[in-house]
Parts: sequence; C-alpha cells; structure tokens
Amino acid sequence: MGGEIRTVDPVRDQLILKVAGGQSIKIYFDERTQVYRNGTKIDVLDLHPSDHASVETTLDGTALFALRIHMLSKVPGDELRGRIVSYNSRKDELILMANSSHEPLTLHLPPDAPVATIAQDGSSKQLQGPASFIPGSVVDVRYTGSKSGRGIITGVDILAIPGSTFIFSGTLSSMDLHIGRLIVLDPRDNKTYPIEFPPTLLPVMRTLHAGSIVKVVTLFDGTRYVASQITAQ
Repeated sequence: MGGEIRTVDPVRDQLILKVAGGQSIKIYFDERTQVYRNGTKIDVLDLHPSDHASVETTLDGTALFALRIHMLSKVPGDELRGRIVSYNSRKDELILMANSSHEPLTLHLPPDAPVATIAQDGSSKQLQGPASFIPGSVVDVRYTGSKSGRGIITGVDILAIPGSTFIFSGTLSSMDLHIGRLIVLDPRDNKTYPIEFPPTLLPVMRTLHAGSIVKVVTLFDGTRYVASQITAQ
C-alpha cells in the first residue's frame, strides 16, 4: 500500500500511513524491516513524517507488520478496479468500492481527466465528462498520489454499466445447481466470470458439465452478471 507517513514512533516501533482515500493505517516495524530510499537501503530510524512510501506488509496476528518500505522522492501512480458508489460533481470526487478493499475510497477527479468506455471486444470510446458515472458501474481507475495522501485520478475506463448485456463464451469451469451459479473461463482474456442463473434455466444446466463449451448471454445489474440464455457450443 502507498501513502504519506504521518507519524513515526520509534519507541513503539510503529508508524501511521495515510493512504490515497484518506484512511490512516497503523503499521508496525522492527530491525527486520528493510527500508529503501530511491532504491538505496537506509536505516529504519531514517523514517520521517511527510515522506511518501510504498509499504509491503504481512499480518502478524491481527496487526500489520512492514516487511519492506520504499521511500520515493517522486509520488508514484497506481491503478485499481472497483464499482462506483457515487460521484460528487461539486467537489470533483469519485467514490469507489475497490475490489481489494472493504471501505469506500474517495479520489479527486480533475475536469480534464480522460474518461472512456471499454467494450467487451476491447474497443474504446472517449466520453465528454463524467456523465456515465452511474452507481454500480465497474471501472478501472488510474491515479497518482499527492503529498496530502489524496489520490488524484489520471484516467477512468468504464467496463460495465448496470443494465448492459454481456456475452461470455468459453469453458464451464464449475456450476452449483442449488444456488444457481456457474463460472465460465473466457479464453479471450483467460479470466473466470461468476454468473448467476434463474431456476428457469435449470433444464439447460442439467445437460451440461464441467468442461462444456458454452455461450452465456447475461445482464449486468450493478453487482453481478445474471444469465438470460445459456447455449452449449
């Protein structure tokens, strides 16, 4: 995780890191922690508030422990995938629920940041402004940090909008008839997609098995893909 070091306590061997969304996280360190500044190894006692750092952590019980800390003179960029929670046009803020986090992330969206929709075939279309920032939409966001720890968006790719139709063709990896869920491995991007299906499609599903090649027409509802048609290929 990356952010700005707010405090360093060498007595308790802990630091507070403010990450891009404004959240402050306590991280412990000791003499085993490796610290680098611009690629050069330095002493752990050379950590200072206001430094921007990228921290590689592991769980020590319930606490976060720093394995390696990389201090950078230049603020690094990053990217994430998540679902749009809301967009505040007055404050130019985009709030996301990132796939890797349980807490919403608030990022600053400059008016000139490029926004594009990405079709399932990989083609893209540039948009004018954030008119398509619909809650529930799946997006890839590129952003850079700042000295305040606030993330600044440098680009947004909209991958799925609630109500959109998506077609998946590939190998049926697994299925659960009791809960109505199947997983398709799509060879176009070599990724697996969990798909829900209604009871009306059970007769079709009973004719399939893991390894079957299928074509699934789905509707994205903002949280999941729901099958409307399943065909064996």
